[in-house]
Amino acid sequence: MFKVYKKLLCYVPKLRWLAVFAILLTVLSTFITVFAYYYMSEYLWELVVNSNLTVSYEFAIRIVLLLVLSTLIYIVAVQLTHILGFRLETNFKKKGIEALLDASFKFFDKNPSGKVRKIIDDNAQETHSIVAHLIPDNSGAVLTPILVLILGFVIDLKVGIALSVMTVIGIISVCLMAGDKEFMVMYQASLEKMNSETVEFVRGIQVVKIFDSSIDSFKVLHKTIMDYSKYALNYCYSCRPAYVLFQVVFFGLMGFVIPLIVLFMDYSTNSPSLVVNLIMLLFLTGLLFSSFMKVMYVAMYAYQGSAAVEKLEALFSEMAKEKIKFSTLQNFKNYNIEFDNVSFSYDKEVVLDHLSFKLEQNKSYALVGSSGSGKSTIVKLLSGFYSVNEGKIKIGGKAIQEYSQKAIIENIAFVFQDSKLFKMSIFDNVKIANPKASDKAVFEALSNAWCDSIIDKFPDREKTIIGSKGVFLSGGEKQKIAIARAMLKNAKIIIMDEASAAVDPENEHELQKAFKNLIKNKTVIMIAHRLSSISAVDEILVMEKGKLIERGTNAELMEQNSRYRDFQKLYSQANDWRLCDEKSI
Repeated sequence: MFKVYKKLLCYVPKLRWLAVFAILLTVLSTFITVFAYYYMSEYLWELVVNSNLTVSYEFAIRIVLLLVLSTLIYIVAVQLTHILGFRLETNFKKKGIEALLDASFKFFDKNPSGKVRKIIDDNAQETHSIVAHLIPDNSGAVLTPILVLILGFVIDLKVGIALSVMTVIGIISVCLMAGDKEFMVMYQASLEKMNSETVEFVRGIQVVKIFDSSIDSFKVLHKTIMDYSKYALNYCYSCRPAYVLFQVVFFGLMGFVIPLIVLFMDYSTNSPSLVVNLIMLLFLTGLLFSSFMKVMYVAMYAYQGSAAVEKLEALFSEMAKEKIKFSTLQNFKNYNIEFDNVSFSYDKEVVLDHLSFKLEQNKSYALVGSSGSGKSTIVKLLSGFYSVNEGKIKIGGKAIQEYSQKAIIENIAFVFQDSKLFKMSIFDNVKIANPKASDKAVFEALSNAWCDSIIDKFPDREKTIIGSKGVFLSGGEKQKIAIARAMLKNAKIIIMDEASAAVDPENEHELQKAFKNLIKNKTVIMIAHRLSSISAVDEILVMEKGKLIERGTNAELMEQNSRYRDFQKLYSQANDWRLCDEKSI
C-alpha cells in the first residue's frame, strides 16, 4: 500500500504535504471520536447506575461537542485529499496528453484510439479515488480498532475480551473477502476491454448507419460484455461466504450475546452496570464494523489504484517505445536521400526487406506499387516516424538519427490527400507552418498557391474563420491552403501522399500550378495511384512486397516489359470503364 502511495505522490511533488497534513488531521479526528465514546460510557454510568442527571447532562454536552469537532476535522482532511486527488488525476491526464503528442507512430498503428482514451481516462480517475478517499480512511481504519480495544478494556474486562474476539473475526473475514485474485485480474482486464470496445463501437455508429453493416459488427462488443458479466459474477461468488459470515457476526452480535446473558447471568450482580457494558459493546462494535468496512474498501481500491498506475505507466512506456532518438546536428550538407539496406516490420509482418536506393536532391520521384508494397512506410521512415529494424536512412550522407528532431521537422513538409485545417483564420492556418514568418511572406505563399480566388469570395478575406464553425471549403480549396502552408515552411524535402486524388475539377488546373510552385528546387517524393499525374517526374520507383523492383523515367519504363507498364495498362483500362445501358450489351 505504501509503495502505491509513494509512486502516486511522485506525480504531485508540490502537494505531498496535503497527504501528510490530512493523515495527521484524520488521526486527531479518530482520537477525538474514541474519546467521545469514553465520555459516552461515563454518561451512561452516571445516567443508568448513579442516576445523576446533572453530571450526565455535562457528559452529553461534551460528547456532542467532541463528535462535532471530530466530524469537522475529518471533513477538512477529506477536502485536502480531494484537492490532492483532483490534482493527481489532472497530472496523469496531462502526462497522457504529453505522451500521446510524443508517442511513436507505431504505437498509434497498434493501439485503437478508443482503448487508449479509456485507459487514460478511467485509470486516472482510479488514482483520484485511492488518494481522495483512502488516505483519510486508511489512517482511521488502522487506528480505530486499536483505540476501540483499549477503550473496551478500560470500560470492562469482559467488554475488552468480546471486542478482541470481534476484531479477530473481522480480520479473518476481511482477508477472506479479498476473493480469488485471479478472478480480480480477469475481471479488471475484461472491464477495460469492454470499455474500450464500447467506445470504438459508439464512434463507429455513423459508419454502420451509412454503410448498413450487418449484425456481425456487434459480435466483438457482445463477447466483451458477456466475458465481463461472467468474471464479475464469479468474483462476487468467491467473496460471498466470507462477507455473509462477516455480516452475520457483526449484525447478529446482540442475538448471540443476550441469550447467553439470560442463560448464564448471575442476577445478584449489578444489573445496571451490565446494561451500560452491553450498550457500550453495541456502540464500539459499530465502530469496529465501520472500520473493517473501510479496510475492505481500502483493499479493493488499493488493488485498483496499483493496477491503474501500472497500466498508465505501461502505456506511457509503450508510447515512447521504438521512437527514434535524435541527436543535435542542425545543418544538412545536401539533401540527397539514401536507404542503405533498410528492413522494417510491424511486429512479425515484414514490410521492407533490405531495401537500398539513392535519391538526388532537387529532383522529383514517384513511388508506385500495389497496396502493401511499402510506399507509405518509406516516407514514414524518412520522416522519422519509425525506427528501422536494420540498416540506415541517410540525408546529406548522415543518418537521420544524427540530426536534431527540429532539423528533420523543419526540412520535411507533407501534403496529404486529406489535409487537415484548424478552426482559425485562413491566414493563421498558413502561418502556423512558420510562426516567425512576416505577413508579406504569408501573403506570397497564399498567392503562389493560387489561393486568391478563395480569399476573394469571402467578405473577411484572409481573416475568414474556417473549421467546424467556420465556412465550408471544398477539397481542392483545402489542398491549396495546405500547399500555401508547405510553401511558407520552405522545407527542402516535400512528400506528397496522393495529394491531388480528391480534388474537384474546378480547382485541379490551379492546383497543378500550385504544385509546380511548391516543388521548384526541392527534393520531392510523391505517392500516387493516379498514374497520369506522375509522368513528368524525374524518376519512378516501382515497389513490390517491400522491395524495389524497377526504377526509371516514365518513357524508359514504358519501353520495357515492366511492371510499371502493366500498372499503366490497368489504369488506362479503368479510366475507359463506363456504365452502359443493359440493352446495349
